[in-house]
Amino acid sequence: MTNIVVVGMQWGDEGKGKIVDLLCPAFDVVARYQGGHNAGHTVRFGDSHFSLRLIPSGILHPEVQCVLGNGMVIDPAAFAEEVAKLAEAGVSADGRLFVSERAQVIFPEHAALDLLREAAAGSGKIGTTGRGIGPAYETKVGRSGLRVCDLGASDVEERLRTLLVRLESESTALGGAGGGHPVRVADQCRAWAEQLAPYRADTAELLQDAARAGKRIMLEGAQGSMLDVDHGTYPFVTSSSATAGGACIGSGLPPSAIGGVLGVLKAYTTRVGGGPLPTEDTGEAGEYLRKRGNEFGTVTGRPRRCGWLDLVAARYSQALNGVDAVALTKLDVLDGFAEIPVCVGYRYRGELLRRFPAEGRALAEAKPEYQALPGWRKSTVGMLDYDELPQAARDYVAFVEDRLEVPMALVSTGPRREETILRDGPPLRRLVGDRLPVPPR
Repeated sequence: MTNIVVVGMQWGDEGKGKIVDLLCPAFDVVARYQGGHNAGHTVRFGDSHFSLRLIPSGILHPEVQCVLGNGMVIDPAAFAEEVAKLAEAGVSADGRLFVSERAQVIFPEHAALDLLREAAAGSGKIGTTGRGIGPAYETKVGRSGLRVCDLGASDVEERLRTLLVRLESESTALGGAGGGHPVRVADQCRAWAEQLAPYRADTAELLQDAARAGKRIMLEGAQGSMLDVDHGTYPFVTSSSATAGGACIGSGLPPSAIGGVLGVLKAYTTRVGGGPLPTEDTGEAGEYLRKRGNEFGTVTGRPRRCGWLDLVAARYSQALNGVDAVALTKLDVLDGFAEIPVCVGYRYRGELLRRFPAEGRALAEAKPEYQALPGWRKSTVGMLDYDELPQAARDYVAFVEDRLEVPMALVSTGPRREETILRDGPPLRRLVGDRLPVPPR
């Protein structure tokens, strides 16, 4: 039985939520392993539309267990709000949603500091969501943070004093107000402990037991590989390990339990926030991609920066993650173009680069080297049979497949779950086994 990691191959917003949702019938457990409520997953099927932030897309499948792993940072208020909204929509999380007792807690003071830093950064803004993700990970690594299991501890007030003093010191230096009083915040922690009690679990043990029992686990990353804190476009990155390598650390599963990696790649490129984006198009084409692809943040509503597919970045991601097969999303957004440029290299100071540079300055100055492919100028929206795609669309998919040397196992032709082509064959079967999901017609 194969346990897999589903990982974004770009700067996030590749459509992982839809792909995870689609594949859920082939799995018993879905686990998030990093990030917080800065991540957004949009799931559509039929007339239903769900925007998820913390909770995996698997929650929409009653037979699937969902896990928020130890590598995540959890805002208890945001968690409670999301659970309540799901309940209002008729989706129950009772008995099948589990929060790691080792996950770090985000406090309002983290979010306040996040906003103050962005305001003080001026033109050097990272472009964070202001949810406190970065400061929470910093206090985790600085060993002053609190975990879910600490919220109801007898010494919670004493531990809070250390955390709040550190956060308040920087906040006041940036012109912010003082932090919360330890006694008041301790009362809030106890309330959160009670609120989270039905969901709290040793999720590493839970996942290990599930793997030993032969249950199939899908590990879901947030953001994308190019935002990974180690391997992304530093410093314009998230604060956790968004690549497949982070799945073991953030879940408690050993590497030997992972049997495959599915990369999710959008047919063009987008990015939210600051940082280099070599293939960005700030003209009419970029605006067309934004409107046609509805490229606005699920969490923030911010317009995404849009551009052409960057195969230098995609090859880099494929190698980092060991991607076995790719889900190519939003192919239909390209329907209107007569010609589609694809970046196959970077031109930097007279040299053609085919590897992804570590230096931010080199990436910011690099000019994309494009190869123009013919467009198809026909609608592919909702197509379910690969052979029915226009020849030029199939040529586009084949070009990407050839350059990455990885098969395109799924091709998305619309935002809904059912608008997906599953290319049945060994690559897909190796990832999902004999429980191949069939999108409803």
